Amino acid sequence: MPRQFLDYCAGQRDWLLDFIAALVAIESPSDDPIAVNRCGAELAARLSALGAEVTRLPPSTPGLPTVALAKAGDHLRASFGQGPRQILLLGHFDTVWPIGQLKTMPLKRENGRLYGPGIFDMKAGIALATLATRAVMAEDGLDQCQVVMLWTTDEEIGSTTSRALIEAEAQRSEAVLVFEPSLPGGGLKTSRKGVGQFEMRVRGVSAHAGLDPGKGISAVRELARQIIAIDDLQDPASGVTVTVGVIEGGTRANVVPAEARAIIDARAVTRADADRVERAMTALVPQIAGAQITVTGGFDRPPLERTAAVAGLFAAAQAVAKNLGLTLEEGSAGGGSDGNFTAALGVPTLDGFGAVGDGAHALHEHIEIDALVPRAAVIAGLIARLTA
Repeated sequence: MPRQFLDYCAGQRDWLLDFIAALVAIESPSDDPIAVNRCGAELAARLSALGAEVTRLPPSTPGLPTVALAKAGDHLRASFGQGPRQILLLGHFDTVWPIGQLKTMPLKRENGRLYGPGIFDMKAGIALATLATRAVMAEDGLDQCQVVMLWTTDEEIGSTTSRALIEAEAQRSEAVLVFEPSLPGGGLKTSRKGVGQFEMRVRGVSAHAGLDPGKGISAVRELARQIIAIDDLQDPASGVTVTVGVIEGGTRANVVPAEARAIIDARAVTRADADRVERAMTALVPQIAGAQITVTGGFDRPPLERTAAVAGLFAAAQAVAKNLGLTLEEGSAGGGSDGNFTAALGVPTLDGFGAVGDGAHALHEHIEIDALVPRAAVIAGLIARLTA
């Protein structure tokens, strides 16, 4: 069967390239709902034309201010087939690039590559998922199982308005395939670090730096000591990193600073390590008498851990690739994705099914054209296995 999928996808190569180009040509920055919805309308029309039942899902998060919801675009749910079982294909069509980036990074084909903003992360992945689904339906179809696609519009800015939707669909699914970009060379992602962010605010007492320095309590000095303590939480050998990325404090050079703050990025491979970092951050205490510290935040994306279920899903994908004469590798990624949410629910999740290429969030963002058809065939073979 995989060979039939390869032949089918090869015959649809031009259709695939046109699909990718159409999505890339409609710029869709996360913070521009009009633009991102314009791209969503194009995607919805194309999926509907293939027979999908497409639903636009307005952003909705309990407790989120209306003004925040107004800045988010509509998410798309598309379902193919009928039946009580479900496989979820997951990704996003928002990008980090602003309107007008196409002038700097025009869609172009050069030396076997296709370039453009958002093409690698991750509009080509959406097209691959769609072609693979078409291939399965063109052969034996879906056996009492739905293929549900959920394409969201705020992944690049934290998935605040889509997380509840993602988790709800995942809980109805037997497996989740995530169409974020592949690892270098085409490898799939069987683990991803959890991602957290903390903010530390320090309060001291202001005073004149020359006349009465002893009457002051320096918030900056306290923050400096806290940064050393925060740095000690790291365990790079275990994949735990804690990075103070932003520091602010003080008002004038001749004033003992009364306030300071830092924003801290935290990453961990396992939930246990993420919990350890959270506990340690919230347990920090002032080191200078009279200073006060407040720590807020935490891990908003739990780790995608390589569980037995994840390993089993990768083994199935690897077997499909082998039948096509292809080698499929696995690896881990330091960044998070929406697959972190689904994996944390215990749903078998495999990430990195998007295009082979390079340059996510960079000016040289591109995909490898010759890798598209084999990739689509592997995806189709895996979907066929999962839905059978």
